[in-house]
Amino acid sequence: MLQNIHSPQDLKKIPEKKLTSLAEEIRSKIIEVVGKNGGHLASNLGVVELTIALHRVFDSPHDAIVWDVSHQGYPHKLLTGRYEQFPTIRTKGGISGFTRIQESPHDYFDAGHASSSISSALGLLAAWKITGRKDKVVAVIGDGALTGGMAYEGLSHAGQLAQNLIVIVNDNKMSISRNTGSISRYLSSLTTTASYHNFRHKIDRLIDDIPYVNRHIGKFVYRLKRGLKGLFFSNNFFVDLGFEYVGPLDGHNIKLLEDTFRRVQRIPRPVVIHVVTKKGRGYSPAENDPATFHGVGPFNISDGVVEKFDTLSFTEAFSRKIVEMAKKDSRIAAVTAAMSKGTGLDSFSRHFKNRFFDVGIAEEHAVTFAGGLAAGGMIPVAAIYSTFMQRSVDQIIEDVAMQKRHVVLALDRAGAVPSDGETHQGIFDIALFRTVPNLVIMTVSSAADLGLCLEWAVYGTKMPVSIRWPKMSCPSEIPSFSKPVEEGKGLFIESEEFAPALSARLSEEMESKSLESSGDKVLFVCTGSMYSETLTAARSLLLKGTECAIFILRFIKPFDEQFFLQSALPFNSIVFIEDGMKAGSFSCYLEGLVHRTKENGCRTKVLAFPDSFFGCGTRDQLLDEAGLSSAKIAEAAFSLVQNA
Repeated sequence: MLQNIHSPQDLKKIPEKKLTSLAEEIRSKIIEVVGKNGGHLASNLGVVELTIALHRVFDSPHDAIVWDVSHQGYPHKLLTGRYEQFPTIRTKGGISGFTRIQESPHDYFDAGHASSSISSALGLLAAWKITGRKDKVVAVIGDGALTGGMAYEGLSHAGQLAQNLIVIVNDNKMSISRNTGSISRYLSSLTTTASYHNFRHKIDRLIDDIPYVNRHIGKFVYRLKRGLKGLFFSNNFFVDLGFEYVGPLDGHNIKLLEDTFRRVQRIPRPVVIHVVTKKGRGYSPAENDPATFHGVGPFNISDGVVEKFDTLSFTEAFSRKIVEMAKKDSRIAAVTAAMSKGTGLDSFSRHFKNRFFDVGIAEEHAVTFAGGLAAGGMIPVAAIYSTFMQRSVDQIIEDVAMQKRHVVLALDRAGAVPSDGETHQGIFDIALFRTVPNLVIMTVSSAADLGLCLEWAVYGTKMPVSIRWPKMSCPSEIPSFSKPVEEGKGLFIESEEFAPALSARLSEEMESKSLESSGDKVLFVCTGSMYSETLTAARSLLLKGTECAIFILRFIKPFDEQFFLQSALPFNSIVFIEDGMKAGSFSCYLEGLVHRTKENGCRTKVLAFPDSFFGCGTRDQLLDEAGLSSAKIAEAAFSLVQNA
């Protein structure tokens, strides 16, 4: 059936008795494609019936269905004309793993971060009301996203406007890591009120079946239901905000969902529909371990075994180091925002339960909470993806840096992030944070370097520190990566260390031919996470007879300018490589510094992400698109030498 569904109109023609088979077909397709490409599995398997019911009742794209985060939008894509393109999901040139305006008229917003759906949907509905449009707007938000404060700002305003926004709360008791906190407990408590909702449903059906009467006794029924709420359900947060509340409903019962959606369309006030679903439904490995299968790499479908890094990843290196340090120092605490596994803090959480804090999808609170921990004498390490740390700019400035709180901000997924597209690239943090007073910014190159930098951030300073690393395997170690950290100083690495055989060969050739150096020497200056690509480019230069060295920016702030300039003195060509935005980059500042102070002149080139958003692709593909691949780094260096 699925391959013949080109729009929701085709879905509406399918007999009700075949919908269960359709749901199984959708799940099979999602498992097949995610098993090959990786992606968000558990969340999508959990909303299959909900998505079918939404598209059978509402008239998308005339009605708007707004998915919070939208990582659970795979069934939505399959039912809105993207079946043929679905195998390309999360690949270069393929469709996105999130909703994208440019992909389909059924996607009203580009999404990727949590808690924004209610605000977006409410704004859209308000605009339609002003212009006279009477179509429906539905926001679908998970219980995990309700830990984000922006969701409550939207709910509060929706209750104030009293317009007929429909909010579906998908309660699967999971965000990414298992939900914690009062919101999760509150939603769980609502599921005990089925007696009221069953009674209410019977009353509504009875009234609907009385000809010519139902429209005239609406006020009476409304008062009756409010009275019953007082008996069965004395404290409903959503009702207090001005919403009608419906639920909890079985989120896998298509007929029940369809009946409820049709009834709710007639309510002239904002409505919350509470549905309960099972994350990972239909695939036992995902049901049993929904956190692992939330966002997963390629895996073996038969047994659910996930492909892993062949070598140690930066995330795992951080995980091991922070546990090692915390065993020796009871002041070290860890904070995350619903990403304990993704950031490598799951091991810490098992070892030190009383010093581990998962605050939910609430990055702003995470940073300010960490500031409070620091004020109380702890040394908090807040591990958050670079893309999500963007949400905490004000808190970093006001609650951490301004007050000089000793907080360590561990930015995982910095730089190019494969597969997840525009909303997840970690390319903005350097430009955003390097202007903040009191904030130290570090980049790391290897597992050993990460360990030393983390130790320095905890014990070498009392200032707030941001440390960034990429989503990739750690490169092979060299002696320089184990050099003690000196504040402000980078790592100057000569070719004898990073490519001893090539360096020796170049020296031998020059000596045998009685040649002197041409004078063309290239210095590569890179952020730590670009070391691997820079290393390959430097080796290319050595193969062609050009002397070169690498300067790694262990510190972006503070920065020892004299040490850098002294290191750069012998070089007449410098290539700067930064896995952040070129606008506002540290590399552009350094390029200016070189031209202002280097007396004998110097040719320079800055390679960084251009003024654009970057979509899906592997890390290599993204870097190549941005002009940061090893080949393009080498090409830039050769160009400088040739133009000497």
